[in-house]
Amino acid sequence: MDATLYGFSVPFSFPVHFTRDAWSAGNRTIVDTLRRLEPGRRHRVLVAIDDQVARAHSGLVPAIETYCDAHAGSVALAAPPLVVPGGEGVKNDIAHPLQVLARINDAGLDRQSFVIAIGGGAVLDMVSFAAALAHRSVRAVRLPTTVLSQADSGIGVKNSINMFGKKNFLGTFVPPFAVINDSRFLETLTRRDRIAGMAEVVKVALLRDRGLFNALEAHAGQIASDWQGVLEPFIRRSAELHLAHICGSGDPFEHGSARPLDFGHWAAHKIEALSDYRLRHGEAVALGLAVDVTYSARMGHLGRPVADRILALLEALGFELWDPMLVQLNARGTLAVIDGLAEFREHLGGELHITMLRDIGDGFEVTEADDTVVTEAIGELARRAGADVAHGSPPADSSPS
Repeated sequence: MDATLYGFSVPFSFPVHFTRDAWSAGNRTIVDTLRRLEPGRRHRVLVAIDDQVARAHSGLVPAIETYCDAHAGSVALAAPPLVVPGGEGVKNDIAHPLQVLARINDAGLDRQSFVIAIGGGAVLDMVSFAAALAHRSVRAVRLPTTVLSQADSGIGVKNSINMFGKKNFLGTFVPPFAVINDSRFLETLTRRDRIAGMAEVVKVALLRDRGLFNALEAHAGQIASDWQGVLEPFIRRSAELHLAHICGSGDPFEHGSARPLDFGHWAAHKIEALSDYRLRHGEAVALGLAVDVTYSARMGHLGRPVADRILALLEALGFELWDPMLVQLNARGTLAVIDGLAEFREHLGGELHITMLRDIGDGFEVTEADDTVVTEAIGELARRAGADVAHGSPPADSSPS
């Protein structure tokens, strides 16, 4: 058979800004971002806001309207701001992206218009997913409002919603037009949400930056008790490391199976679903990291003192390294969390690739996981937490190696 192979490449670039009070009329970050490619155009925008953010910042909608009025020569609101539910539930119901799509349609947005998403990672995921579907992609600008989304998910190139009980089953790879991290939004976070977001910072430190891990250890008490003046450098460094991986890995749209920045996530995604999203994503990631760190130690990949040091940091930051979801049983009478390995394999394209640790800053890929050792690792975490797992627990085993 005669065939000619054709190919092309498309460069992508987007700015990531760090600012404060982005919607203050005197702050030009947003307007200059929108004008970046077409400075002479009056840009039409639709703003979608996480309802939790709208409640915490009661003056946000008026501020957006005032900002657009102040820069009316460059920015025009195509419709009143749309408030959408915050939290993971917004990704569990396809009615929410359909609502955003309907508003895009009703407002008559075109491919040179903008959808500005303001919220936590779930809202950014959902709104960006809807924007990516409209007209084969309306430009999306993200304003992450949580530690986790400013440090990790909000600066990535993935957009998705959950379907069929599976995390991120429907999604696209469409980079944002820009990301604007506004530190003002962090001030109203609860301690729980502030701490939860740090799990992704720990993750990228374990994989990419021993110095960042050391700094987290040095400041763990301050992070856990008082965010003022402490969090922002860690958020910025985490974002830089994530972007360096996306831009330098050679596989930004994950055509291959290896996904090193998903360390701890095969378990985390399953734990989230099993808890019916009672747990924050970051809380589930911390549990997933604990499982994989303990597994790495039990397999002999990672020294036990290093594993204990990592677990101690997670605890010092305020994470619980145990949850009953870790020993919930499936219909076959085995640990339901281990089903996450099969689901992760499917999500990756049929072959399992998960990251394990040799040392802080030294991750590597494995293509299989020993269910028995995973079960033993969970049992070890139960003993560490003093948990009562008599019902549906993993079998007891000998002391950790």
